[in-house]
Amino acid sequence: MPVTTMNGHEVHVDDEGFLTQYDEWTEELAKTLAANIGIDLTDRHWEIIRFLRADYAKQGETATTRRVDTVGGFPTKEQFQLFPKKPAKKMAYIAGLPKPHGCV
Repeated sequence: MPVTTMNGHEVHVDDEGFLTQYDEWTEELAKTLAANIGIDLTDRHWEIIRFLRADYAKQGETATTRRVDTVGGFPTKEQFQLFPKKPAKKMAYIAGLPKPHGCV
């Protein structure tokens, strides 16, 4: 796996830049990742990111937009407003999780 440096720390990433080591993620790193894709994090963004991380820790895979809606209670329309165009991919990227299955 490739290694890159972000915020002065080496992190393992895949070929698309998604973190591959769950424990290397920090909230400071999330801010950097969000800035990389043009997203300014609000409290609502953080609620979704924290849900994704907790859900991944329990389920062992990254939640899809449908799961974030039905289990997390974050409507799909809102996900698209907060993370435009490809919400599942962007949410996973910022949360330091693997790209969800089915994302192109």
